[in-house]
Amino acid sequence: MRIQVFITGGTFDKEYNELNGSLYFKETHLYEMLDLGRSKLDLSISTLMMKDSLDFVDSDRDLIAKACNETTSNKILITHGTDTMTMTASYLAEQCPQKTIVLTGAMVPYKFGSSDGLFNLGSALAFVQVLPIGVYIAMNGKIFEANKVVKNKDKGEFESIA
Repeated sequence: MRIQVFITGGTFDKEYNELNGSLYFKETHLYEMLDLGRSKLDLSISTLMMKDSLDFVDSDRDLIAKACNETTSNKILITHGTDTMTMTASYLAEQCPQKTIVLTGAMVPYKFGSSDGLFNLGSALAFVQVLPIGVYIAMNGKIFEANKVVKNKDKGEFESIA
C-alpha cells in the first residue's frame, strides 16, 4: 500500500533567519524527519508548494484537490500550515470523496528542535493507513474529521466540534 505524500509548506518546513528573525522556506524537512523516525513505509513524495497557509488562495486548494484526485493512491498525507488547515480539509472533503486524506502540520518549526512536527508526522502516517475513506486532521496524537474540528488559538491546539 503506497502512501502519497503532498508537501505544501507551513510551519512544518519553515527555517529561521538569524540575521533578521524572520521565518522563511528553503526546502522541505520531510526527508530528514522520515530518516530520523526510521520510516520503512512505501511513500511517494511530491512538493506541491512551499507556502504559509495564510497565503493560500482558492487556486492553491484546487491544486491540492487535483493532485489528490489524480494520484492512484487512495491513502494520502498532506503537510500543511495549521492556520488554514481546517479550510483545506473541508474543501478536500467536498472535492475528493473517494480517498483517505490526512492533513498534519506543526505549531513550531521542525528546525527549532522543540517542534511537535515529528510526532505529528508519525501519527498522521499511522492514521492514514487505518482510517476509512474521508478527510482528517492529525495533530498532537489526535485525529479529527474535516468539518468537525477547529484550531483553538488561545490553547494552541485543535479541538473537536459538534
